[in-house]
Amino acid sequence: MCGRYRLSRSKEVLAEHFDVEPDDDWQPRYNIAPTQSVPVIRQHPEQPKRLGSRMQWGLIPFWAKDPNIGFKMINARAETVATKPAFRESLRKRRCLIPADGFYEWKKNGKVKTPFCFTMADDSIFAFAGIWDSWRNPEGKAIETCSIITTTPNTLLIEVHDRMPVILPDDAYDLWLDPGFQKVDAICDLLKNRS
Repeated sequence: MCGRYRLSRSKEVLAEHFDVEPDDDWQPRYNIAPTQSVPVIRQHPEQPKRLGSRMQWGLIPFWAKDPNIGFKMINARAETVATKPAFRESLRKRRCLIPADGFYEWKKNGKVKTPFCFTMADDSIFAFAGIWDSWRNPEGKAIETCSIITTTPNTLLIEVHDRMPVILPDDAYDLWLDPGFQKVDAICDLLKNRS
């Protein structure tokens, strides 16, 4: 599970890496938590360009009656994301990148939990595979929310936790974001742990 992460880069670095317009309100953060507003990258639905925006972390499916379901939907398991009703439509049509430069996992040893921060070896920025949805509250206001897809841990994490976020390679960004690409088996291939 990924329940905390960091994004400590400036808005200019984010804009350049993901080829989007800078978010003037973005401030680097070292402890991003569920239900907070987080930056995401999406593909424009009609043009070949990326869009940066903000969403609430914790997916609320468009059909949900109670928005509190988002508290339970911060992560989606790669093994079941294509079949679970809350996630399957988003996987097919509403994928996003969730920028990060580190994430936290806690290792349990009896009653003690020790935090670990995982980064790329070169401390570079990366992106989690994400899905999103738009839910309307009773007043009709649209609230966009997202979830981070998780998978089995790689060899670096296996001693700390039994899950980790899916980190997409840069060369998979365009395919992942393409709203016209809806072949579920091929999409799920991008979620496989390569380590």
